[in-house]
Amino acid sequence: MKKADVLDLIKYHFENKEAEFRNQAITIARSFDKAGDSQLAQYIIGLISQSDRFVPQNGDHSDNLVPVKLDTGPLPLPTTITNDLKGIINAVNHNIGINKFLFVGSPGTGKTESAKQIARLLNRELLMVDFSHLVDSKLGQTAKNLTHVFGEINKLPFLKNYIILFDEIDTIALDRINQNDIREMGRVTSTFLKALDSLNPDALIIATTNLYSNLDKALVRRFDATIDFDRYSEDDRIEVAEVILNHLLKQFKHAVKDMRLFKKVIKSTKSIPNPGDLKNLIRTSLAFSDYNDPYDYLKRLLRSMHKGKTLTVNQLHDLQFTVREIEMLTGISKSSVSRELKNEVEK
Repeated sequence: MKKADVLDLIKYHFENKEAEFRNQAITIARSFDKAGDSQLAQYIIGLISQSDRFVPQNGDHSDNLVPVKLDTGPLPLPTTITNDLKGIINAVNHNIGINKFLFVGSPGTGKTESAKQIARLLNRELLMVDFSHLVDSKLGQTAKNLTHVFGEINKLPFLKNYIILFDEIDTIALDRINQNDIREMGRVTSTFLKALDSLNPDALIIATTNLYSNLDKALVRRFDATIDFDRYSEDDRIEVAEVILNHLLKQFKHAVKDMRLFKKVIKSTKSIPNPGDLKNLIRTSLAFSDYNDPYDYLKRLLRSMHKGKTLTVNQLHDLQFTVREIEMLTGISKSSVSRELKNEVEK
């Protein structure tokens, strides 16, 4: 390490140049590592990794490895999936070479969010590879791009400080037999298999896919464990919705918390959406709600759950909403609701 490195580090600190400061610290850590003091190097990198501030490390990895900001919000999951994620963390901590995991399931089931949670709990930076950017129409170029990315991963300094997220690997790894361009797809998948086989053992890989049944089976076997995220019961989805609402209501003081009515609104649809969609629906309903109407977000959520359709008094009654609840959801007085329901019965 040179004196100039320390002077630059101090200068970047006082100039509030966070990215340059972190990159200079990494440079110093590398110099200690080359000098044989790997323990001090790891300590410096550990201090950087513990920073709460998210700053892209352009000098530390390429454009193919994109840093992902880690969320600190709740991640409600079914117990079965939570236990599997705990198992992954245990496997990594045991350090016995189990380091490749495949997350499968429908969109919005929490695959990517779970990868973020694991990175946070393991105190690692999450780097994402967007496979759609690797696909090239030029013959053989996709396989070359894939090889290049794996080369970058294997050469990352202090690889144990990262988790590599392969987002939607089905983009390039579908079953070779089921593709029109069998030869090119076979070349890409074979390259993927070889790259996984020669992966640096210090690398921790999490891959996600929405199309598990279409993945090449030889590729699936390369992963140490496959976690199925399509394991939400109706009760699980309702519980997820409750957690999301409780978290979001902290930002909307005007909105009343009526969990009983909220759950009935969620259950009023034939098929409760996946967690990702639920979060968007609830958040949008709160954001668009009238500040002077504490129940407006529930009215909006009800319409969203029924694809924008406004339900009639009788339809709400058929869905087991009480007269008082119908009043809150429609703005129609209880006496008018009762009269309308009575008239319907007398027909």
